[in-house]
Amino acid sequence: MSRPNRFFHVIRIGPVKVASYNDRRGTTKHTAACTAPGCGFSADYRDRPAAELAARTHQCKA
Repeated sequence: MSRPNRFFHVIRIGPVKVASYNDRRGTTKHTAACTAPGCGFSADYRDRPAAELAARTHQCKA
């Protein structure tokens, strides 16, 4: 049984939340996910600046 994802260093940039987490291999990954209803944007990145850039440049289609 695997343990659940534990997000840390969570920030909000507009409607997008950016967070870091450790994957099953122990590698730190970063994710950006839009919280607007019906948007559905989310992506994983290897470095934090890339995730924050995606959050800053995201334009909701919803």
